[in-house]
Amino acid sequence: MTNPPTVFRQLLEAQPHWLAKIRRGVEKESLRVTRKEATLAQTPHPKGLGSALTHPFITTDYSESLLEFITPVSSSIEATEDALLALHSFTAQQLDGEQLWSASMPCIVHGDAGIPIAEFGSSNVGKMKRVYRNGLSVRYGRRMQAIAGIHYNFSLPEAFWTAAHEKSVTGQTRRDFQTEGYLALIRNFFSRAWLLLYLLGASPAVCASFVQGNKNHPLKPLGDEHHSFFLPHATSLRMGNLGYTSNAQSGLAICYNDIEQYIRTLREAILTPHMPYANFQIMDNGERAQLNSALLQIENEYYSPIRPKRVTQTGEAPIVALARGGIEYVEVRCIDINPFVPLGIDADTMRLLDVFLMACLIDDSPLCDERGQQRNKINMERIVNRGREVGLTLLAANNNEVSREDSALPIISKMREIAGWFDELPGSVGDYTRVVADAYQKVMDPSLTFSARILSEMDDTGCSFWQLAKRYSSQWHDAHLSHSLSGSELTRLEDEARLSLKMQQDLEAQEQPSFDQYLAQFYSQYH
Repeated sequence: MTNPPTVFRQLLEAQPHWLAKIRRGVEKESLRVTRKEATLAQTPHPKGLGSALTHPFITTDYSESLLEFITPVSSSIEATEDALLALHSFTAQQLDGEQLWSASMPCIVHGDAGIPIAEFGSSNVGKMKRVYRNGLSVRYGRRMQAIAGIHYNFSLPEAFWTAAHEKSVTGQTRRDFQTEGYLALIRNFFSRAWLLLYLLGASPAVCASFVQGNKNHPLKPLGDEHHSFFLPHATSLRMGNLGYTSNAQSGLAICYNDIEQYIRTLREAILTPHMPYANFQIMDNGERAQLNSALLQIENEYYSPIRPKRVTQTGEAPIVALARGGIEYVEVRCIDINPFVPLGIDADTMRLLDVFLMACLIDDSPLCDERGQQRNKINMERIVNRGREVGLTLLAANNNEVSREDSALPIISKMREIAGWFDELPGSVGDYTRVVADAYQKVMDPSLTFSARILSEMDDTGCSFWQLAKRYSSQWHDAHLSHSLSGSELTRLEDEARLSLKMQQDLEAQEQPSFDQYLAQFYSQYH
């Protein structure tokens, strides 16, 4: 049997055209904030944007103020950018005295009470979304949930997996071969994700209001007025203890060696009661406080920088979809919003993610074990908090301390090779090779990273974090307003908004079982 990474390499070297067929989609979150004060918007989801429950491209995440834009799946980076631009421009036109926040860490927040939980209407599916968010609120607090990020959905076409499967002469089914390939990518991703946080991290500082009342945070005041807190060499505080972490989940032994074990571990976490959560019954407003008292209410509650995914059918749970059809794509979840570009992400970042993920795919992927997972966690924490520190070392596979630069070079070298394959494609002007060269320069010179640039601009201008983010937010809001949508684009987005409102009305008009019956039916699929 031929080693799958060897097969992938041979196939791509001989036929780089597969790289032109990579399928990608972006999910980009943005807080709505007041234009004048840069405080979190307290207004309902704008009606001009349609229904957050049923709109295919504009929804909300945790908070009513946390918009989420979803692009259609595409093999074209330019088409993905165009779709994001249209959503931003259309949204800017619907906002009254508000704008989108161009940073991952929140604007000025007035405690948990100032972060409204998203509402999705009276249907059972809408209630489930609401109660799930109530559960996040009582378990982790609301501030963590008001952090915004970008998710990058990535897959290779089914035909690629068929061609690789035939070439590998494996005893596996094609579906299992594809699932194993994605799991190998994910294992390599975890051992290298620190490099993405270093290159793309853009949250080295926070507004003082974000840590107000938290006496245990490690951040230092920036400037005499203490409007901002930071760590001098931090890259992505969003991905550290202030952000998407959970002490309760730290004991979850999630492993990516085989899909059955992954599904089984999450399933048990959803079905097994977790005593510290047993007392969460009713919210202050009388609403149900959580979906269940298990460690996880549903799979989405498990925080991870990457997830194996399959498109779900109506009412189907994510791990049930994985059990049904295997892994269809991966969702990268550790990307900060880049305040220096209008959409928070640009074509070069997508190219960087493409070559990074392809490098994870074509390399040998050791099975994960407890020691390796602990090493990955230590490396991530060092990069999050001290990523640009001079002389920083990371743990190698043999647990030796190796400099950040020397740790990065083998990964960069593999990415450079793959960039060459991308740049063999017709019409290429060397963009992928240029992007990897830029990544190498940032590895060698930390002052070129987004996180360094943010702190440098704050220092040069004497402004706080929220003032810097507000300036860029206003600049991009004006740019989105001035962007002229074509007549057909505007009509399509207006029609989608109207249709989504009608879909929600129709859903709520249907006869439904009680909410308890609905939940029992939903959870029955896990058994």
